[in-house]
Amino acid sequence: MFAIRQYEFGPAENLRFEEVPDPEPAAGQVRVTVAAAGVHLVDTTIRKGGFGPVEFPMTPGREVAGVVTALGEGVPSDWLGRRVVAHLGQANGGYAELAVAATTALHALPDDVSFEAAVAMIGTGRTVVAVLDSAKLTQDDVVLVTSAAGGMGALFVQEARNVGARVIGLASTEKLDLVMDNGADAAIDYTRPGWADGLKDMTVVLDGVGGEAGALALKTLGPGGRQIIYGWASGAMTPISTEALFANSLTATVALGPGLMKRGLRALEDESMAGLASGRFVPLVHPPFALRDAPKAHEALESRATAGKVVLKP
Repeated sequence: MFAIRQYEFGPAENLRFEEVPDPEPAAGQVRVTVAAAGVHLVDTTIRKGGFGPVEFPMTPGREVAGVVTALGEGVPSDWLGRRVVAHLGQANGGYAELAVAATTALHALPDDVSFEAAVAMIGTGRTVVAVLDSAKLTQDDVVLVTSAAGGMGALFVQEARNVGARVIGLASTEKLDLVMDNGADAAIDYTRPGWADGLKDMTVVLDGVGGEAGALALKTLGPGGRQIIYGWASGAMTPISTEALFANSLTATVALGPGLMKRGLRALEDESMAGLASGRFVPLVHPPFALRDAPKAHEALESRATAGKVVLKP
């Protein structure tokens, strides 16, 4: 099979397209012929050496969808031939034509759910569900979504509309139409100086960008507003002082880390996949990159040139 291999930390060009032996499923595992593999911002951090221990050489990627084509010892035969999606956890191995996954990680897919949509929801979707658990959006809310054209941001815009809230999305100029088409009441170019001027009385900010954008978003909250922090794509966390919170009786909540584990990852995945099947969530998927173009996918994601979930197609 062909796969992406990495031999040392560094830039995207360190991701090499190579022919490697087919993986064999161990006991309790299946082998999946990969139809779509998810590319996550965490993947770029791992590539550069900024997230957890890595044993080289490695094949990146922790989100795969495809068809089960081989079974390990002890795996029920009815898994063979089934359409599935799985998050591989810390194992990696997703940027490949074939990947192995534990049966405990598998979710069977209905025929009408695409592999691209499934892989867009298995990891990203479970985080979205956890953030929404913290946000507790209602029809009375006015919601500001940072990075509203991203894989998570697009789903937040949809959910705000699902509950009847008003929603304003932040995105760069070329992505504003996407945000509006996704159901936002308004879309604002966060690259424009003074974008936050005149914005006030937000009740919820969903902040995955951090840095200056997160700090400006905090200032748009009205009395009793709440900022839900789930990342810092800008490279810096949102600076928040207790003085700022006291001044307007604000609440700041971190929706990742230990809080993500309260319900358990499997339960979050189950809700995410159920939301996909029911139409509650319709993931925005960037036009797929070919497997051999994984370096380009990483570069595009890091430069914010993409909209929605980034996916590789073997």
